[in-house]
Amino acid sequence: MTASDASTISRREWLLSDRPVSRLQARLGRAYVAWRRFSANRLALVGMLIIIALLVVAAFADVLAPYSPTVGNLKNARLLPPGAAHWFGTDDLGRDIYSRIVYGARWTLYVVVLVAVIAAPIGLLVGTVAGYAGGWTDAILMRITDIFLAFPKLVLALAFVAALGPGIENAVLAIAITSWPPYARIARAETLTVRNSDYIKAVQLMGASPFRIVLRHIMPLCISSLIIRVTLDMAGIILTAAGLGFLGLGAQPPLPEWGAMIASGRRFILDQWWVAAAPGAAILIVSLGFNLLGDGLRDALDPRSGDQ
Repeated sequence: MTASDASTISRREWLLSDRPVSRLQARLGRAYVAWRRFSANRLALVGMLIIIALLVVAAFADVLAPYSPTVGNLKNARLLPPGAAHWFGTDDLGRDIYSRIVYGARWTLYVVVLVAVIAAPIGLLVGTVAGYAGGWTDAILMRITDIFLAFPKLVLALAFVAALGPGIENAVLAIAITSWPPYARIARAETLTVRNSDYIKAVQLMGASPFRIVLRHIMPLCISSLIIRVTLDMAGIILTAAGLGFLGLGAQPPLPEWGAMIASGRRFILDQWWVAAAPGAAILIVSLGFNLLGDGLRDALDPRSGDQ
């Protein structure tokens, strides 16, 4: 055995120690175990690579896109098929579809990140407060949650966008308003399982306020389940945003949003199929990536899973 092999084994034993001597060692050990579970799922790694590619494309869109996403050439480049000059062809205004898809990755991430930042904390707060407080507080908050869950997400989002007006910001707000109830349900269920546990009772005996107990001791326990659900919901958020864009209620022209691109290409679907097929394929691949990543995170972060 070489010195490097011995060092690797020693580090692994240190990470997997049953008796960590510091919080850092315990946290690194949990992260290492989670990574082992995640990396054992090859499809999850594929999903992670897709999402990393999406991030890279969005970050370097200015470098990767050879043409402007909004300025076309009606005279010489209208509805050209895929080729060397235009990899994914051009649309009815002579704009390069590949460049529009590359820049559209930014708007996809914009929608996904904002919806997650708005909806997840709302659901976490509502669920933990309802689960810890119980009684009439729990009843009122959960009945409000049930009202939102009673409507299909897309229909409810359409109603909110119709009231707020078309636009990418209003679409994000409408999707976020309709996305928080499942997170509240998950957070409430997690809270009910730990509300009467011994360490919560110990914190109460030490004089901690309900606000501190919820914020510092219950919410962190719900984070892993919430991350899994948010990741799995990313595909649905993308599809909802694309649906609003397709109906003209989301991103407005000339923004290169994938749903709006499909809407503009549906008129040419029989003869110039690439106009709608390219953004549709982008939505399919990114949605698949988020689903695969979410499955991997569920296996890695599930506390009931044993070490593999």
